Amino acid sequence: MTARLPLTPPTEGRLRLIGGVLIDGTGSAPIVDAEIEIDGDRIVWAGPRRGDGDADPDVVTVDLQGATVLPGFFDTHVHLALSLEADPRVVMAEFPSERVLGAATTIRQTLMAGITTARDLAGLDAGYRSAIAAGTILGPRLHLALQALSPTGGHTDFHLPNGTPVQPAAGPEISPIIDSDDDVRRTVRQLVRAEADVIKVCTTGGVSSPSDTPHDLGVPERHVRMIVEETARRQGQPVAAHAQGAEGIKEAIRGGVASIEHGYEIDDEGIDLMLERGTTLVPTLSSALRVPDPARVPGYLYEKKVRWSKIAREHVAKAIQAGVPVALGTDSGVCPHGRNLTELGHMVDLGLSPMAAIQAGTINAARLLRLEEHLGTIEAGKLADLVITDIDPLADIHGLADPVAIDAIVQGGRVVKDTQGRFPSLPAVTALG
Repeated sequence: MTARLPLTPPTEGRLRLIGGVLIDGTGSAPIVDAEIEIDGDRIVWAGPRRGDGDADPDVVTVDLQGATVLPGFFDTHVHLALSLEADPRVVMAEFPSERVLGAATTIRQTLMAGITTARDLAGLDAGYRSAIAAGTILGPRLHLALQALSPTGGHTDFHLPNGTPVQPAAGPEISPIIDSDDDVRRTVRQLVRAEADVIKVCTTGGVSSPSDTPHDLGVPERHVRMIVEETARRQGQPVAAHAQGAEGIKEAIRGGVASIEHGYEIDDEGIDLMLERGTTLVPTLSSALRVPDPARVPGYLYEKKVRWSKIAREHVAKAIQAGVPVALGTDSGVCPHGRNLTELGHMVDLGLSPMAAIQAGTINAARLLRLEEHLGTIEAGKLADLVITDIDPLADIHGLADPVAIDAIVQGGRVVKDTQGRFPSLPAVTALG
């Protein structure tokens, strides 16, 4: 079964990009003096330059000499309606319209950082996805979990220990609590009805939640397996597991999830299980390795962050170096938004090569979202999602962390960012800084 692929209307006309260095996402060596031709929203040629071309007035030619062209990046773990370090008094005082417009601003900011496709793992409803697909707002194509599921007292039980409810700022009206078999079936069916692209379960507690820890077990293996079986009866939505402690990670893998989100304490047995089953790790190092200002977060969160950042650095590095499949995900919202490609440098620091890190953010992520037929590489037939930069990412992968380094972005054949005026004469696309 294919995944949902919301599209913006295709651009009319043809676009020819010449002279840049092409890193196509396949893992092949870079192509110097490359040519990419786009017709509407699809790539029709990507490879060595074919010559100077003819004087066809319907083809707009753009010289990218000195620049590098990469596939549009994915962030497979974001929370675009969340800002964990925001002042809660300000958040509580906001009108619903302010929250919606704030989320729209964050969504655009994420696109401008080089993320042309994102998976929001709880917080947004399907209206945001539709608004982007219709061109109402600018943002990455979205895959949505809508809610994250856990038992009572688990990671997404939004109650303080004294029972006071603390609801998230946005999200659909579907309870995240699943305690019984009937809860599992009903909630998954409600999420599918609400057009979820992925089902997220919490098989452990977490760092940011006040009433549990990453060592606490959450949704059990039996319920994970039920969820996987239920989605197989529908569109085959992947199941993603928030899993931080070692035992909950293994329960999620044995239950059949497509991805382990975080995986901070993964052990040798868990690594072997992931390699055996082809389970993808989304390590969210941007969040894991960042210890926030203690003045901006509750004390329990700061204390857990200090401890679990050290655990994640050690254990995730072992998984990466063992060859576990990795996809880029940041947990933005728990860490600041708009610097998503910081994750590439973190993955290289923990053992990936720069080329493998790029693939984690492109083709590996596309496979996880079941979009590899359309996205993830720059090849003929694929959607024209491109990121253009003056940085050589194989020599300076950390340089992509700064959104200013992303000079231009093409999404589905439309120019949505062009800070250097590389595309000044395009009549049929929107060039936004």
